[in-house]
Amino acid sequence: MFEQDYLMRQLLLFFKAIVRSQEVKKEDDNPQEAADMLEDAIGSATEMDGVALLSLSPESIAQVIRVTGIDPNVVQFVARSILLESVYLDEAGDRGLSEVRAAQAHAIAAEFGFELPDDPSDFEAITEGLEQAALAGGFEEDYAPEDALDAFGLLDSIDSLGNDWYLKQ
Repeated sequence: MFEQDYLMRQLLLFFKAIVRSQEVKKEDDNPQEAADMLEDAIGSATEMDGVALLSLSPESIAQVIRVTGIDPNVVQFVARSILLESVYLDEAGDRGLSEVRAAQAHAIAAEFGFELPDDPSDFEAITEGLEQAALAGGFEEDYAPEDALDAFGLLDSIDSLGNDWYLKQ
């Protein structure tokens, strides 16, 4: 139960970072800062040095993530974040690094057996299912997030925050 709650918190924070990076890109017109935010989130979520992890080749990054035992649910967030970062880097004018990030994301998805959106610039497609997965503590359907939240009396608190709760933190 506590491990699931920790995972749920970690995924919620990751989702918040993804959404915040999109806001920075749009509002501040700063895709490089948005990319840097995602790299920081990836480092935090994997509990690894994000710069070192992201300096690996696509095949190597997938293997390192596999052997470090990062929760598979976190891996989906990581791959989607790296794919989104590739878009931001391209918009910032760093096409070469953008291509590397896209290849890294696809290598991770292939290693772990999940699909990534066809259009990496489609923010809705990138984040599809992430909020629900974060609230559920993962992508598995047998976990009821309401049970964990109710155990801590948090469900009413989250409901009262509204749809833009992640912006208020």
